[in-house]
Amino acid sequence: MSQQNIINEEDEYIVSESTEINIGESVGWTSKILSSIPAFKSKNYTLYFIGQFVSMIGTWLQVVAEGWLIFQLSHSAFYVGLSAAASTLPSLFLSLIGGVIVDRFSKKKIIIITQACSMVLAFILGILTITNSITVWHIIILAFLLGVVQAIDIPARHAYISELVDDKALLTSAIALNSTIYNGARVIGPTIAGILIGLFGLGMAFIFNSISYIAVIIALAYINTRPIVPKIHSSPIKAIREGLKYAFSHPIIKSLLISSAFISVFGWSYSTLMPVIAKDVFNLDAAGLGFLYAATGLGALLATIIISAYSHKINAYIFIVGGNIIFALGLLLFSFTTSLLFAYIFLFIIGFSLVGMFAMINTTIQHAVNDQMRGRVMSIYSLFFMGFAPLGNFEIGYVADKFGTEIAIRIGAIIVLIFGIYFYNNLSKINKDQEVWNKANI
Repeated sequence: MSQQNIINEEDEYIVSESTEINIGESVGWTSKILSSIPAFKSKNYTLYFIGQFVSMIGTWLQVVAEGWLIFQLSHSAFYVGLSAAASTLPSLFLSLIGGVIVDRFSKKKIIIITQACSMVLAFILGILTITNSITVWHIIILAFLLGVVQAIDIPARHAYISELVDDKALLTSAIALNSTIYNGARVIGPTIAGILIGLFGLGMAFIFNSISYIAVIIALAYINTRPIVPKIHSSPIKAIREGLKYAFSHPIIKSLLISSAFISVFGWSYSTLMPVIAKDVFNLDAAGLGFLYAATGLGALLATIIISAYSHKINAYIFIVGGNIIFALGLLLFSFTTSLLFAYIFLFIIGFSLVGMFAMINTTIQHAVNDQMRGRVMSIYSLFFMGFAPLGNFEIGYVADKFGTEIAIRIGAIIVLIFGIYFYNNLSKINKDQEVWNKANI
């Protein structure tokens, strides 16, 4: 395999794996869309996409409603951050165990179980809210329990993608398109949330989320895949140790995992303060908060569609390093604006650059990893991406309470910008280390 640099090396691999699919001579608009998004050639992936998309819209109903509810109850940015931290804290301790579970059992069955558990937790939250029995600590406890479920669910869903596509040439498109599920729902969900909250109240948003999980469970029931059966170790500790050793001896995977952790802590944590920003800076209600989320989601959706359709033509450097820098600058500008119009523009840029960067990081890791290690490596990715998020949520919530939301966001943006420059300057070293690793593991 050619080893020119971290970005070009993976691009060459992706090009070889992501050949374009000819789906016929039709020149209709449907044919053009399908040909530009190869993953939809897979029936299994198409079913999965539809089910997850419906479910994720429900998830965004809950994100908006929960953030608004806890701020209404506490009137504190700290508790908003604490609730977000509670939902991601379990990933810090359980993601590696989740990876072992994913590599030992059917990924499809694991996802069905985790989706069912999430459905029950959303229903409980809805009932407590509707009956006016809800407290801040109820929200935090339920958020923590949902985080426990997600510590297993997220690595399972990441690893399951490789089993869904019939042809590995579709893998790049499927991985990138998987982010579209999240970000497409991020556009639609908050908008629907604003309408539903206005019509039915916060509690029904949680109930609708609970119902939405049925869609993905039905889709999974109709999916027929041949599971990848890895080597089973007698000791889970040995399996975890093996996964860690593999991930951190592979220069590309290691560098991208560290990047994920760094940006998750100091970059993505800005979203924790969105309910506070909506109310205190722009004097918006829950519907207005939904539109702010939707602006970010539109940018993110565009990024994931571009990656899904053209990842084999666009250098990954643009999304990983360029995305880092553009995100940091967009976030910095957002922290200074008091204009709602400019806020929408900056949030669009933030969503495009941030999600484009993470989609390409995920894609690159998935292409680089061995199938036998996929569950464990993706659990490490979940650990770095989600597990370290509580640190960012605590940090930004605390700084926002002491110095204001604008200062908290600016500090994170500046740190991310410095890291992006540092990462760029170290690409040549990563390239050389990768060459040595490749020779040692031929």
